[in-house]
Amino acid sequence: MTRSNPRSDPAALSAAFSRAVDLSALKRPAGPAGPAAGAPRPAWVADVTEANFPAEVVEKSAQNLVLVDLGSPRSPVSADVSAMMERVVAPYGGAVALARVDVDAQPRIAQAFGVQTIPTVIAVAAGQPVDAFTGEQPEAQVSTWVQSLVEAVADRLPGMAAAGAVDGAAAEAPVDPLLEQAEDALEAGDLASAITAYEALVAQNPADTEAAAALAQLRFQERAAALPADAVEQAQAAPDDLAAQFDAADLLFATGRTEESFALLVDVVSRFYGDERTATRDHLLELFALVGNDDPLVIASRRKLAAALY
Repeated sequence: MTRSNPRSDPAALSAAFSRAVDLSALKRPAGPAGPAAGAPRPAWVADVTEANFPAEVVEKSAQNLVLVDLGSPRSPVSADVSAMMERVVAPYGGAVALARVDVDAQPRIAQAFGVQTIPTVIAVAAGQPVDAFTGEQPEAQVSTWVQSLVEAVADRLPGMAAAGAVDGAAAEAPVDPLLEQAEDALEAGDLASAITAYEALVAQNPADTEAAAALAQLRFQERAAALPADAVEQAQAAPDDLAAQFDAADLLFATGRTEESFALLVDVVSRFYGDERTATRDHLLELFALVGNDDPLVIASRRKLAAALY
């Protein structure tokens, strides 16, 4: 996507991007359209040339979201992306159109979009590009990107609203197999397998904040399950034992005594120095993230942490 991750608000329409692309040179046919290339395809998939660009992209995008797939027969990745895009748009039943462009045969279209890398997929709505991605991306990630775009533009494009694109596609959007694996493992009570699946999800897409947050929660649950029931008492009996302090803070956190957990670690920060202080700070920041950085208790505890550090 123009931004590297389709989940990072990909549907926010880029005014700067829209102004940077001038499609006016392609709004008049350059000559008679040639025969469509390739095997028969669904009605919502079209091979686009300069001749049919006005109808298949400019005019169609006044009614529906159009995804312009610019690739080359010289690029194996282009073929993979084109096949993936056909699968991604299929659930929308024509509410989202796929326009394929062979940049070798139609260089002026690529030039009009300012494309420098292939494959590139550009989303067009109401005659203007609104977002894009280049190269090969995970299919589930692209599906999420398309759905976000649909939700952003559906109320402005009459063809999509009439087709019920948002409701229909949301129900049929493919789920990442790793996410299904993680959910199945959680239902079976297999925490270790769920963690492994989420680790793979995060490795596949480090910008997936939802998967990262879920992984952090599961890792904490795994750690908390191994805590001794008397961890708080052990920490009180050994105030210089850093590991014991961490266990006590985790047990307090896991049992809903969040404020006490934070206060314990802030106190440890004020009593330790060097690597031990750094480790304590990092442990506390990890617990902050589990609660959420906008939580009032986290905000107040951050101030106390800063005072203890400096």
